[in-house]
Amino acid sequence: MQRYKNFVNGTYLDNHTKEYFAVVNPATGKQIYEVEIADKTVLNAARESAAAGFKVWSAMDAVTRSRILMAAVSLLRKKNHELAQIEVMDTGKPFQEAVAVDVVTGADVIEFFAWAAPGISGSQQDLGQDFYYTRREPLGICAGIGAWNYPLQIACWKAGPALACGNSMIFKPSEETPLGALKLAEIFTQAGVPDGVFNVVQGAAAVGQWLTACPGIEKISFTGEVGTGKKVMTSAASTLKDVTMELGGKSALIIFEDADLDNAVSAAMLGNFYTQGEVCTNCTRVFVHTSIQEQFLKTLLDRIRANIKMGDPMDPDTNFGALISSEHREKVLSYIQTAKAEGATQLCGHTMPDLPNQNQEGFFLPPTVFTHCTDEMTLVKEEVFGPVMAVLDFDREAEVIQRANATHFGLAAGVFTTDIQRAHRVIHQLEAGICWINAYGNSPAQMPVGGYKQSGIGRENGRETIRHYTQVKSIYMGMGPLDSPF
Repeated sequence: MQRYKNFVNGTYLDNHTKEYFAVVNPATGKQIYEVEIADKTVLNAARESAAAGFKVWSAMDAVTRSRILMAAVSLLRKKNHELAQIEVMDTGKPFQEAVAVDVVTGADVIEFFAWAAPGISGSQQDLGQDFYYTRREPLGICAGIGAWNYPLQIACWKAGPALACGNSMIFKPSEETPLGALKLAEIFTQAGVPDGVFNVVQGAAAVGQWLTACPGIEKISFTGEVGTGKKVMTSAASTLKDVTMELGGKSALIIFEDADLDNAVSAAMLGNFYTQGEVCTNCTRVFVHTSIQEQFLKTLLDRIRANIKMGDPMDPDTNFGALISSEHREKVLSYIQTAKAEGATQLCGHTMPDLPNQNQEGFFLPPTVFTHCTDEMTLVKEEVFGPVMAVLDFDREAEVIQRANATHFGLAAGVFTTDIQRAHRVIHQLEAGICWINAYGNSPAQMPVGGYKQSGIGRENGRETIRHYTQVKSIYMGMGPLDSPF
């Protein structure tokens, strides 16, 4: 059984405790490799390495940093197939998704920030005889804590802007999907990123807690669920770290009576069944106008039966994979049981399709749709993070806006209508940070991503993110004798 180590100062580093954890392939239920846990020796080495790397990296001019990051982008694209296979093995998601989205969009983000880096600038303002100017300077050491649903993509989303702005990073991937970040570290080193600029430390909550409380780390960027995010923020407050958080959601998709029905069904399926429903922006509350709900449900069920292909995620024809773990599958099943007990009607997902022999012990769960849902049901209020869609009906625009906003989440929302004025009128009233009109799920590198309310703080991607990885220094320039009463 292969055992991977932590990546510190441009190489793999042994821990002293010899502790490790096992990683399981969700599609087979079998252990596939082991990873050493970052002990205090490794963590302290990572901090020292990141501090030394920051001095070298931040002293480089932005054009040089940009060229090195572009070399990493080239390597990511060249290794797309290999890296996608790792993502499938770790996450259980279909290969057809990983090869088209996970690595590609991660590379896109690093490319975007590599091009943006040389344009990072301050401002200058005349004050009569004197003047002042500002500089945007890097923060120092940044820590990234990733999630398990898009492990490599999230690592790129955090490393791209951090490194482009001149910072160094210590990144902790989820212990359930740890390998992609190590491969990214190898790629950065191969591309010419100086040793210590990007380090990977492995482990569970204890390692994350060390990062959030560690003096000398200036920023935490965390992706995960709300409860953990609150703990991260509390810990980071002890040293007044800057914090970016992309947390959970219970997003609404609103489908009006004049919507293009086929496109609306496509959005509902993408927003509930892509990556087996393990996507934080998923539109798990689908509000459908009463007048078209029957037609919507018929089209939806027909397409689920005809188009969902559950099976071996490595099979290119598979478009629906396995959930991340046995424990998570049990959690999702408990939501399904609660929904039925609270009076919702399950329309599909009662039985499992036949699976290949190697996948019989995998953590699969079929796509599930509930109707006759109400806003008070547990399924409608809480984040399930699985392939479970709640369909709700509505009659009036003002009503559905109020209901869509009646949640402590505020990550994403979507509206389908051919009335362009209504589309913008409604989307402007929805309390969510990422919104789509007649689309769902698209997240290009140029577009800021983040949530309102308890769904997050700060933004990832887009030029907005540069503000979150730099700090402003103001310099006042006196051009004459200093006026002083002394």
